[in-house]
Amino acid sequence: MTYKTTNTSRRGFLKKASAGGAGSIALLAGMNQSAVAQSTDPIVIGAPLPMTGGAAADGIEFRRGLEMAVEEINGLGGILGRPLELVVEDTESKGDDVIGSAGRRLVDRSNASVLIAGYNLGSGAALPGVAADASVVYMHADTLVAHNELIRSDPETYYGSFQYDPAEIYYGVGYLKFMRDLIDSGQFTPANNKIAVITGPIAYSINIANAIRESASEYGFEVSLFESVQAPTSEWGPTMAKLREDPPSMIAITHFFPQDQAQFMLQFMNDPIDSLVYMQYGASLAAFRDIAGAASEGVLYATLIGALQDDIGQKFSTDYVARFGDNSSPNSGGQTYSALHAYAIAAALAGGAGAPYEEEQNRKVADRLRTMIYRSPMGSMRIDPETQSAYCYPAETDDPSLGMPHIFSQIKSQTETGPIISPAPYNVATFDLPSWFKS
Repeated sequence: MTYKTTNTSRRGFLKKASAGGAGSIALLAGMNQSAVAQSTDPIVIGAPLPMTGGAAADGIEFRRGLEMAVEEINGLGGILGRPLELVVEDTESKGDDVIGSAGRRLVDRSNASVLIAGYNLGSGAALPGVAADASVVYMHADTLVAHNELIRSDPETYYGSFQYDPAEIYYGVGYLKFMRDLIDSGQFTPANNKIAVITGPIAYSINIANAIRESASEYGFEVSLFESVQAPTSEWGPTMAKLREDPPSMIAITHFFPQDQAQFMLQFMNDPIDSLVYMQYGASLAAFRDIAGAASEGVLYATLIGALQDDIGQKFSTDYVARFGDNSSPNSGGQTYSALHAYAIAAALAGGAGAPYEEEQNRKVADRLRTMIYRSPMGSMRIDPETQSAYCYPAETDDPSLGMPHIFSQIKSQTETGPIISPAPYNVATFDLPSWFKS
């Protein structure tokens, strides 16, 4: 509440200044389009990222992706001649209060024109509120249906908040369809129709787990175990005992912290059962393979936003690893990298980036983001104007050029990112039965 009063006061100051004379209008009421284009002042890219805590492995990659994009865009002349300057604030893998404070510092102290993140924990409402109050664009990959609901509830207030990947609602049913297709195509013959679902305390993980549980019967499956673990968790003994007592043919772990997933696989491989192990998102990171080692091989994972293995995606991944080292993760860094490139294009088309509280100019940038299609290394970023989230392929569109793909991968070697095995036309490999299967 205090913050809102402060920002309203600043808005009032700007409005009063704009009424005070021609000089005040030019300096404070917002520059016109040509003035924006001619300015040589840096455009501050504000990055509220989880640099410490449980999500830090991703936060580091999100920062790297932004650093790489800033270097490339500045190398091309910036946005209409204005260079970009990256400022990062740590959201500490914590909740809305810490996340919101980081966003406010970026706006009020650093004068950020835009806020760009990968994901943050919390409800997903903190940074849209900061962006709305300051009239700046905010781009994120929280992958939450809560974002869609927020936009629908008040599109005028949240005009500048964009989720540049699809919401998590597509994960649950997408996993069930993927498993059904594996079975029906003869690639996997399960011993039974049981799925064990293990989730964590974050809304993202819970929503995906609930979607699997609610729709499993429609695909011919039975949820034989539904369990929640805390974050972080390193001791999987009680869960392992339940799995070995009543072995399911499929295990779906929607708890997404890579270090926790790695500990699961290390303990699972001490006495494996004939179950296909699917892990939500975290297994896509190099950190998972680094910890799990050979125990990572055979694991299935999926993401609604990951580096594709076509010409565009492979070039990006090669350049990214060359820039940041073999242990870096293009799947994470590519998220913020793509978002900043999309923002730069939109701002250039709009005549320049707006500063905080320059609502008219920032609305122009938002309008361009809402209507453009950007083919990133992660696939096609096309925004649904009703939810301001990216369309999902193949769940929302049959055209791979008009949606970001829900990609499934399988780790074949601990030293390499898992090749994509679904969907077409992005698949570059086929499914293999993991080596731990005894029969």
